[in-house]
Amino acid sequence: MTSIAAAPGGLLTGKRGLIMGVANDRSLAWGIAEAAAAHGARLALSYPNDAVGRRVAALAAQLDKATLLQCDVGSDADLDRLATELAVLWPDEPLDFVVHAVSWSDKNELSGPYLQTSRENFRTALDLSCYSLTAVARRVAPLMRSGGSILTLSYLGAERVVPNYNVMGVAKAALEASVRYLAVDLGNRNIRVNAISAGPIKTLASSGVSGMRHLIKWAGLNAPMKRNTTIEDVGRAALSLISDLGQGITGEIVHVDNGYNVVGMVAVDAARQSAPVLVELSEQLERQKEAAGSDS
Repeated sequence: MTSIAAAPGGLLTGKRGLIMGVANDRSLAWGIAEAAAAHGARLALSYPNDAVGRRVAALAAQLDKATLLQCDVGSDADLDRLATELAVLWPDEPLDFVVHAVSWSDKNELSGPYLQTSRENFRTALDLSCYSLTAVARRVAPLMRSGGSILTLSYLGAERVVPNYNVMGVAKAALEASVRYLAVDLGNRNIRVNAISAGPIKTLASSGVSGMRHLIKWAGLNAPMKRNTTIEDVGRAALSLISDLGQGITGEIVHVDNGYNVVGMVAVDAARQSAPVLVELSEQLERQKEAAGSDS
């Protein structure tokens, strides 16, 4: 398989982009940042706080001329400042693309039944994981004077029930709806809005979902291509959407999951390997139910 760096051409040469959501070198946002940088993009990477900022700074040092900007997407003041700083960073040149890879939930509510979701966490998860895309888009659109691309990240839990994904599934469903509405609102400015629905990958964010290792193993066994999704897969797909290759694509949810989203049942040739994974997950869910019962 051709690596991102070895792929011919510079699809983003002369382009400028903001990538939000890099947390470490396993982040989907980092896979996209590496791909964009390898294809000539000039990047700004945002981070929410100093602790994450230190990790992002170490990664940014691996890229050519990446700029770090602090922004908590839950703060309108931070978002306003981010837009101002981007305008100062590239005063005579337009912003060409934005990658929104931001989501959050209390990990204690990514275990057990969705029925137990608290009002406070519902509000926070929807605000940070969904509304933030709209808040960002409203502020960056004036900077995208030549049009461009806004890309966000979703997951199959937006479409189907995934054990323990809970309120994040609801937030991602709302995010995908937002993609469609924003695509219509911004289309007359030649700004495209899309999402990548990636297969399960072990990241800092996904590690908060109880049983994620089972979901990852299950997807790898039952996807048509018989392997798990990687951040490099996501990076390559993102390149096609944020570069000029994707000029005719907007309002889409692009699945990058080795085809897992089309599967309607356990793959027959993987049934023997899949069974133990299902048993382990079932036992974990039973333990969660028992624990919930003892707490009530």
